[in-house]
Amino acid sequence: MKVINKHISQVLVHILFWMLFVFVSLFLFSSYHWSDNPFLQYVALLVVIVYFNNLVLLPFFVKKKLYVVYVLVFTTIAFLGTQLYCYAFAQCGCSLFKCLSDYLWQSLVPLIFFSFIWMLYRFIDKQDEIEAIKKEHTEMELKFLKSQINPHVLFNNLNTIYAYAIEKPNEVPEMILMLSDNLKHVLYESNAKTISLDKEIQFIDNYMKFQKLRTEGVKEIQYKKSIDAMHHKIAPLLLITIIENAFKHSTLNSLISVDIKVENGVLECVCENDFDKEKVSTTAFKIGLQNLEKRLELIYNNTYDFSIEKAKTFKVRLKLNLK
Repeated sequence: MKVINKHISQVLVHILFWMLFVFVSLFLFSSYHWSDNPFLQYVALLVVIVYFNNLVLLPFFVKKKLYVVYVLVFTTIAFLGTQLYCYAFAQCGCSLFKCLSDYLWQSLVPLIFFSFIWMLYRFIDKQDEIEAIKKEHTEMELKFLKSQINPHVLFNNLNTIYAYAIEKPNEVPEMILMLSDNLKHVLYESNAKTISLDKEIQFIDNYMKFQKLRTEGVKEIQYKKSIDAMHHKIAPLLLITIIENAFKHSTLNSLISVDIKVENGVLECVCENDFDKEKVSTTAFKIGLQNLEKRLELIYNNTYDFSIEKAKTFKVRLKLNLK
């Protein structure tokens, strides 16, 4: 549709220019009548010159970057066209200087105008190509960042199921069902640009259940939700990065707090945990949250607020506009 609209606009520009050009030449700058004006005969030749310039000369010289040569060729064509009009069509019998001063504009105006139009649309096409490349690069980067998240989440869940298969086998069937839901979410639903908030929260609920089972007796978990509406859309696997980071880097026998709130289309997720201050500056500690920041910038641009506080506890806060 965009290509069709561009072609239609080009055709309209060309038609309107030729109509205006002929009108101005015949009524404002000519004493000839319509029936015997030699300019009408010259217009046909002028059209050939203009479109030969647009279809052959401009693409060739611009591609070769022979701009000086093109200007010389362009000037020569305008000069010869003017001489042809003066002595073959108008037969004015005037001097070379008089010919150029009176009639050169009739050759130059359409040549310059359509050369400008050609370069303008070429610039627009180049910008479209650049935008398409940027979009493709962004999508590839997002897929790469998500691919670093998915194995992490599933690996932890599988470890939990393995441990329970040995110690508490009766609880394994329910855990497998939860893992099945998470697999479906990660492998299929997370490929979309956005998914329903309801599905993302369900994925987090399952993850938190796994973590409560896996860290039972080792860590205390507080998980709170306050969501006024589930109809919103959200980019998949954003919140899990913050939550998983809290579990991965929290110390033993500590408290992990996860609070998710959605009010009036604004989501706020706050995760807080104790941490080892000696490890907080390591690359392993930072990489997950750095990936998250890149995703947020690529997807939400300036409609989010992301902050990290490192005082007595490690607190990560994400505020996101879902509207």
